[in-house]
Amino acid sequence: MTDHHTLEQQIMAQLATVNEPELHKDLVTLNMIRDLSIDGSTATFTVMLTTPACPLKDQIERESREAALRVPGIDTVNISLDSSVPVDRRIQGQLNLDVRNLIAVSSGKGGVGKSTVAVNLAVSLARRGATVGLMDADILGPNLPMMLGIDSMPPPDDQRLNPAEAYGVKVMSMGFLIDPSKPMIWRGPMIHAAIRQFFSDVNWGALDYMIIDLPPGTGDAQLTLAQSVPLTGAIIVTQPQDVAVGDAQRGLLMFEQVSVPILGVVENMSGDFFGSGGGEALAEARGVPFLGTVPLDPDVRIGGDSGEPIVAAHPDSPAAVALTHIASEVAARISVLAFHQTDQVIPLTTIN
Repeated sequence: MTDHHTLEQQIMAQLATVNEPELHKDLVTLNMIRDLSIDGSTATFTVMLTTPACPLKDQIERESREAALRVPGIDTVNISLDSSVPVDRRIQGQLNLDVRNLIAVSSGKGGVGKSTVAVNLAVSLARRGATVGLMDADILGPNLPMMLGIDSMPPPDDQRLNPAEAYGVKVMSMGFLIDPSKPMIWRGPMIHAAIRQFFSDVNWGALDYMIIDLPPGTGDAQLTLAQSVPLTGAIIVTQPQDVAVGDAQRGLLMFEQVSVPILGVVENMSGDFFGSGGGEALAEARGVPFLGTVPLDPDVRIGGDSGEPIVAAHPDSPAAVALTHIASEVAARISVLAFHQTDQVIPLTTIN
């Protein structure tokens, strides 16, 4: 009769044949198998994913079950899925932050739906179980409070600001601090100071991902951000038509010049009205990932105006499905970057 220790060794040997599809290493080498136990002919273990938004978790679970069932004497396999987001260690200790990954969302020009993409990515990640912050770095044109249906933030604690919260996302915006009916006429140094304060003077708490919604273009906010903290990566949002793609390429090149990894390109508002394919062509031309296409959908605009992001208000709509998929692709891309930056097994310390 085979003892439990031998069965555990055999199961781990089989699980060592299952690769994490994005990282191309096996689950055992990546230290993703936890709490393996045997009870009679039943094996129970946890697979620790690199993000709660893992796009291939069903495949990983299926292949893990099939591998364990190949062991003689095992008839039943119980698998729990948990997750721990990799840490971009360059951020640790910067500006009082306890944030694992910083993601900039940028566009070359206004009107392409960049803020809409940022909001829905943040809400998508939060709905999948990640801890998420959303910073409105568009200091002169803050739109996130309206898009999330919030108009105020909690009172401060100990001289530090407490972010607002909506849809499970912590939010900080200049829109909470100014009279929305009055224009802001600020020079570059004031914008620089405001962005740094949004990092250092806000009680963000521990976050898996902080998404930073930048103003359009390649101005003071972008340079301040790149110079203030190490960014895990940038997402470039564009519409399909040539004029938008040309501006998006300039924004992409700016991040490349300041050594910020490009997580990928999103083509927003795709469809008959604006055409399609421009974002994918840009990604291919620059050799960066294409994260996906978001179809033109009036409900996206309606949700932004009413403070109800489409991934929460209409999660089964084509646009919401596309945005949810893009969020998963972003999370997967971050896991890949973390693995290649360290060139070793990703440290998986669960955030509770």
